[in-house]
Amino acid sequence: MQRVEAELFTDPGNDAVVRLPQHNFPGVLIQGDSLSIVRADVAHIVEACDQGRVGEAREAAAILLSNLDELLARYTAALKAHDIPIPFYQAP
Repeated sequence: MQRVEAELFTDPGNDAVVRLPQHNFPGVLIQGDSLSIVRADVAHIVEACDQGRVGEAREAAAILLSNLDELLARYTAALKAHDIPIPFYQAP
């Protein structure tokens, strides 16, 4: 294990925006339990698709997409608040 100082751009929570040393852009720290939930959501979508439950899969995918959109919005807002360019293309 190595201890490093990181820059914190949001409140410390389950999806904190942080920048590690020697990185140009911040990232999002996702707690392990939250990551496990995302993985379970994707697994549910795959299982529903495999079993032909397309409506259920689409609904679960839409919820997951909405959650990821919220996380991405938090990330981009944090970068903009600190005058850091967004490191990816954003559609107008």
